[in-house]
Amino acid sequence: MSSRKVFCVKFQKELDGLDEVPFEGHPLGQRIYDNVSKDAWKMWVEHMKMLMNEYRLNLGTQESQEFIIGQMEQYFFGVGAALPPDFVPQKH
Repeated sequence: MSSRKVFCVKFQKELDGLDEVPFEGHPLGQRIYDNVSKDAWKMWVEHMKMLMNEYRLNLGTQESQEFIIGQMEQYFFGVGAALPPDFVPQKH
């Protein structure tokens, strides 16, 4: 199975893309699918866990969902969203 490639907005290079659109039906989901690599998505998921714990978010509420979507948009597409050129992700 060949994986789909995207030019990742976070890493600024071509990498494996996501297998499916996150947040089906939300415009940001398609934008992420088209522009975010699997590696960058994994980093976001870790970042999102931190935000959820920090702000004690309940994703069952509209307010929390909107907050997370806003944070996600900033994370991937906001000012300074791309990683510094010399960034090396931590190996887990």
